[in-house]
Amino acid sequence: MRNLSLVLLLLTLNASAQTPAVKTAQDPVVRTAQGYIKGTTENGIAVFKGIPYAEPPGDTRRYLPPTPHTPWADTLNATEFGAPASQPRGAGVTGSENCLFLNLYTPKADNQKRSVLLWVHGGSMTAGTGKGMNGHAFADNDDIITITINYRLGAYGFLYLGDVDKKYRQSGNLGLLDVIAALQWVHQNIAAFGGDPHKITVMGESAGAKLLSAVMVSPASKGLFSQAILESGSVQCIRDTTTAKNERGILLRQLGLKPDEAAKLLTLPSETVIKAQAKITAGIGGNSFFGPVYDGITIPEDAYEYARQGDIRGIKAIIGTNEDEGASFAPKSFNNADAEVFKLLFRDNEPMANAYYKTQLKADSPYTALVKTMTQYMYQMHSYRFAKALTNAGTPVWMYRYKYEDGQKFGAHHGDELRYIWDATRIANLPNADPAKKQLAKSLHGAWVSFIKTGDPNCASLPQWPKYNTTRKQIMVFDATDTVIALKEVYNDKDFPSAVFVIK
Repeated sequence: MRNLSLVLLLLTLNASAQTPAVKTAQDPVVRTAQGYIKGTTENGIAVFKGIPYAEPPGDTRRYLPPTPHTPWADTLNATEFGAPASQPRGAGVTGSENCLFLNLYTPKADNQKRSVLLWVHGGSMTAGTGKGMNGHAFADNDDIITITINYRLGAYGFLYLGDVDKKYRQSGNLGLLDVIAALQWVHQNIAAFGGDPHKITVMGESAGAKLLSAVMVSPASKGLFSQAILESGSVQCIRDTTTAKNERGILLRQLGLKPDEAAKLLTLPSETVIKAQAKITAGIGGNSFFGPVYDGITIPEDAYEYARQGDIRGIKAIIGTNEDEGASFAPKSFNNADAEVFKLLFRDNEPMANAYYKTQLKADSPYTALVKTMTQYMYQMHSYRFAKALTNAGTPVWMYRYKYEDGQKFGAHHGDELRYIWDATRIANLPNADPAKKQLAKSLHGAWVSFIKTGDPNCASLPQWPKYNTTRKQIMVFDATDTVIALKEVYNDKDFPSAVFVIK
């Protein structure tokens, strides 16, 4: 089976493999609500790294929501990336509980009211960092302020303790609340960096898209952004409290603790907790183990119902998936008609996924059937469900499918689109690059830029991209040739619940 951590590492490397930024001696200084900060100049733009957008959440604030950072007296040096969130790294642990930092790339700190992009990284909600994406990709040539953030991960971002102590009733949504805190900081301060607080687009891929979808259905996020780009992820990450408690039980057992000893998590060394977390999330089952929780406060009601009621009507969205997402996770030597892997991925939802898999076996090889099942039940079905709820409530949505195979043996894998969005300038300037790759970089990056700046993804390099509706079901297919197609049907297993991962 392809190692999940290797997949995450490759996604990061592919997306951030851009020309290194060139620094100059001039240091920009900006006054924020918390105090002055000093950045650096790279490639002719102002860059501020490691800005603390909330108080450090460790020590006495472990498992508590983020709070605004207290003001500082002296000018804060913002020229180095802050520590990533605590997470496994090989057999050890990297990062810190003090991880709530953002990085900001702006063409100029003036009064131009530029569009703003805030990126939320993926990584199964257990790995990753904001610095994994290069903000120069949109700031240098597209005049878009670009922000990348860290948020709490794994057991420190999504472990539910609401039944242990009411003080921790939002503990299962701390990573989500961190994103909202970052958006609040941006909303309050972005004008000082040349940005418009009313033109903020959030964007994420994989776990980043899932987390942002959960942010969208949290009332606390209202008014903080106006647009969203969700690549390979939707509200399927949100789980019920029963599942969340059972996940906690698995971690406690790994730590050698009893079910009534959950309070000890408050004082255990971070390294001890993260190493135990690494063991229970090893392998493909870790892809869905952690995520936001229906805690009745942060996320008070069913995500689809919240969307159907029109509570997200003021937000525009691009939503899409890749043609063969599951190929990134499926073992290449797979030949098991019982598909034991579905138990790891879906737990109590396994029978429904397995039934679909067995249906696919009538026409496909076990490996191809496995990839199709993973793609549908991990990603595709849920994105279309969310799009349907949004569009039926009047929210403008543009749907896409990334289909470019890029010379691989089996299809368009999970995360393959990232390089054409974040590394578009380099690809476009390669002297011997495949014309199809250059065009793909131009169309994908161009559509995203157009959407961020105008609220409409249509641009000169694409055919007309219509809004999605459940009657015509038109989507943009990004491939060697970009085309708009009308789907004959959208698959939906009505027996499969909204959450991918369920432990009853």
